Formats: sequence, C-alpha cells, structure tokens
Amino acid sequence: MKKIMITLMLLFVSTQMVAAEVQTPEQEQRAQKIVYDFLFNDPNSPRIGAKNPKLTLVVFTDYNCPYCKKFDPYLERIVEKYPDVAVVFKFLPYRSESSVTSARDALTVWRSHPEQFMKFNDILMAKKGYHDDASIQEAKKRAGVSVTTPDAESLMTIKRSLLIAEKLGIQGTPATLIGEGLLPGWVPFEQFDEMVSDALKKS
Repeated sequence: MKKIMITLMLLFVSTQMVAAEVQTPEQEQRAQKIVYDFLFNDPNSPRIGAKNPKLTLVVFTDYNCPYCKKFDPYLERIVEKYPDVAVVFKFLPYRSESSVTSARDALTVWRSHPEQFMKFNDILMAKKGYHDDASIQEAKKRAGVSVTTPDAESLMTIKRSLLIAEKLGIQGTPATLIGEGLLPGWVPFEQFDEMVSDALKKS
C-alpha cells in the first residue's frame, strides 16, 4: 500500500485548489477543511457503515471498471465485519460516457432516495463488461429506482472527485484511502481486510 500522510496531502491539495496568492494560516486551514470534508463528510457522496466511525475508507470507483466490480463486494463485507468502519464512494468515470451516466444516476439516487442506493450500486457493479443506456435503465428497473434524470449536483460531485483524485496522483480505479495509506487497484479480500484491521488499530 502506498503510504501517504493525510495532513500533508490535504495541505497540498487545498493549496492547489485555491488562488495563487499567499494564504494566511487561517485560509490554509479553511482550505484543508474543505478538502477533508469533501473526502470524508460530503452528504452528496454515498456512504455505508458506522454513523460515527473510528475509520472512514474513501473508495474511488467506476461502474465500467472490471477491477472495481471485483472490489466492490468487499465493501459491504468490511462494514459488516467492523462496526466502527464507514465507506464513502467517490466516482471517477474514466472509461466511457456510460461511466458518467451511471455515476450521475447513482449519486442522484443517493441524494433523493438513499435507501435505494446500495441495491442500484450492486446491480450496476454486477454487470460484466461496459454499461450502455439500456443496461442502466434495466438496473434502475430491477432496483426499483424512481429517479429518471440525474441532478446538477451529481455532476458537480463528480468534478470535485476528479479534481481531488488528480491532485492525489490517482490515475485509475479502484483506489482506496485507508487511514494514512492509499491502496491503488485491486487486492484479494484477505489483504484488504488486513489493511483495514491495521488502520483501525491505529485510529
């Protein structure tokens, strides 16, 4: 797992996201808080697990990514095994237009009917190969999703995720923030489980 220092990472990202003029310590602190809150506390980003977690994992994912499809089932298993862990979903629609469409639909479902999100997410992730409009509509039907048009906030959330991922040096999915480390790509569940357990002990 790639080791990163969260505080230094937040400082780097936040200073890159604001204007080039010299910042006061208060401005830097405020910028860091904006980045931190988006990563870990954004109400527009889907989340599962503990309400008041000791450890929050942030997973960057894509509904057309074959490794994300293998990794995604781990997330529910992890929050079931560790009651003090939460998982936040961030979408990086790198692969095709349907990556954007499915991500926007999922974010809109989360905002309007959060109880429908995981079923919709699981159906989208279960499809082999890339999505198209027909498969996304079929996923909505199977999940009982009532959302028809993605909202504007879904696009803004994706843009913020893409910007922060770029600053973190994330170039593919899945990518997962685990405590002080960044796990790029897929690993077997046992390895992921060990990483989460170790990070939880340090939190």
